[in-house]
Amino acid sequence: MSLSPHIGLGLIGAGRHGLRYARHAMQDISDARLQAVCRRHPEQALDVPGREGVAMYGQPKQLIADPLVDAVILVVPPILHKDLCLAAVAAGKPVLVEKPLATTYRDACAIVEAAERAGVPLMTAQTLRFDATIQSLLALRSRIGPPTQLTLTSRIETKGRSANHADGYGRRGALLEFGVHMLDLARVLAGEEIHTVQCAVDHMPPAQPETLAQVQLQTVGGMHCRIEVARVDAGRVGRAEIAGPDGRLIANWTNRHLQYTDSASRSEEWSMPQSQTVLTTLREFVRALRQQTPMPITGEDGCRAVEIAEACYRSAEADGATIRLPL
Repeated sequence: MSLSPHIGLGLIGAGRHGLRYARHAMQDISDARLQAVCRRHPEQALDVPGREGVAMYGQPKQLIADPLVDAVILVVPPILHKDLCLAAVAAGKPVLVEKPLATTYRDACAIVEAAERAGVPLMTAQTLRFDATIQSLLALRSRIGPPTQLTLTSRIETKGRSANHADGYGRRGALLEFGVHMLDLARVLAGEEIHTVQCAVDHMPPAQPETLAQVQLQTVGGMHCRIEVARVDAGRVGRAEIAGPDGRLIANWTNRHLQYTDSASRSEEWSMPQSQTVLTTLREFVRALRQQTPMPITGEDGCRAVEIAEACYRSAEADGATIRLPL
């Protein structure tokens, strides 16, 4: 990959979330430059200051072939991830792909295997890892001793989704759409891999995408993790509680609050700053490319989260049966 003064970035997908990447790439990353954007209607203006000079394409293959594009960012419905990742990898261009890495475990494996064979860097944008509350939780985790129990809750409003939103996720719902953040965090906060999965959902995809999922995980070391993911009318919740013999940590990234209580019930509390997780994700991607170091969140990390999701769906189909990993 070129190590010119500016790494040329190509963005595929210029919807609301894609425009966040575009703005940061153009305004906040000093050693990268947004060279091209691909969107369904390229004739539409890119509503970002400094858009002059950014090539607009209507087909992803045109952007991937652009010699000024050194690396590709995918912010499209995940049903498209496999084909686009494979195309970028075949062109030898590193990829930053929004979560989930794929809609199925098989597709996630195909993406990771292709990138590894080609020696092309691949990063999964599990952006919640870069939230200041989560970062502080990780920094303080040693204070509770070896973790024994983890509870993760994510409830997000239903409003603002298009009628065909679930089609982009292969007709899978809340668990894969945003619950994949919780499945990724379970591995990160536990510090070890997941061994068994049990899951119940309110609706069974693909007939009807689920809006509620209740998950029980156990790690290879025997730690228990309970996860609830739900679409709600109102009242967003993002919360992690992790306990060990020396105390308990409760992180609320929705309200940016962190609390530690030790084994003698003495508590400390902190307010967290606002996080720009997309900006941090993009910076870390560019930094890894510039320094030629491993990606901070690898394609394999993204694949593991999708694997857990796949196990959840298999468990739900089997009335909550225990599914063992790896699949």
